[in-house]
Amino acid sequence: MGIGGRAKARETGVSRLAAHELTLAYDDRTVVHDLELAVPDGRVTVIVGPNACGKSTTLRALGRLLKPKSGSVLLDGAELASIPTRRIAQSIGLLPQSPVAPEAITVADLVSRGRQPHQRWWQQWSEEDERAVTDAMARTDVTELAERSVDELSGGQRQRVWIAMALAQETDLLLLDEPTTFLDIAHQVEVLDLVRRLNHEQGRTVVIVLHDLNQAARYADHLVAMKEGRIVAEGAPGEVVTAELVREVFGLESVVVPDPVTGSPLVVPGAPYRPGAGD
Repeated sequence: MGIGGRAKARETGVSRLAAHELTLAYDDRTVVHDLELAVPDGRVTVIVGPNACGKSTTLRALGRLLKPKSGSVLLDGAELASIPTRRIAQSIGLLPQSPVAPEAITVADLVSRGRQPHQRWWQQWSEEDERAVTDAMARTDVTELAERSVDELSGGQRQRVWIAMALAQETDLLLLDEPTTFLDIAHQVEVLDLVRRLNHEQGRTVVIVLHDLNQAARYADHLVAMKEGRIVAEGAPGEVVTAELVREVFGLESVVVPDPVTGSPLVVPGAPYRPGAGD
């Protein structure tokens, strides 16, 4: 689906990617229960929640890396399980947590791997592939790193390279599982600013799992809060993020105020413990 198709989907309220009565499990341990989710097209959706609440598991299922115990994930109305792998790879790009690059691979080679779903045995590389890789590297500002080994890069640089590979795949849907993990605050902002810019410029639908609720509120159009494998609340951050929600989902007393820069909700934790106070 091109940009025009994505715009039409937004106008009609149709969601290309959705979960219906989705239950997910690892062996006999159920992690997600009867989840209903319609991912808004052309928007940035961020999933938040405490550790082990099922947010990364849900993302894996949306990318067909995990088979549902029951229920279904739908792409354009069809169950993912019924769609050929190549077609899914041409529609959904998934960047997992802490991806590992082959030893000594260069930036250009890694980004080029994003084109594999578009290649055929009779056409291994094309001008279209070259254009997609060049454009992805330019958008993520890694062109000058093309001949560098991925192993030599900083954390922020590596994340930009992995995102470039996902962009080179040229999917309308992009799923990112905790892309800021292990990055310092400057690189976290760098990566999330990049994702937001790509969403605005290209209209791509993005789903991100994040730990940081304030970052989620700042960058999300649509925020999904999970607890114990279920969705507790979802909607625009300004409507969803309240002191009551923070208490219910994270067990944290807090005050929610407007972010002085963006106006989005900013969660301020309650007063810290001080020795002698109240003793």
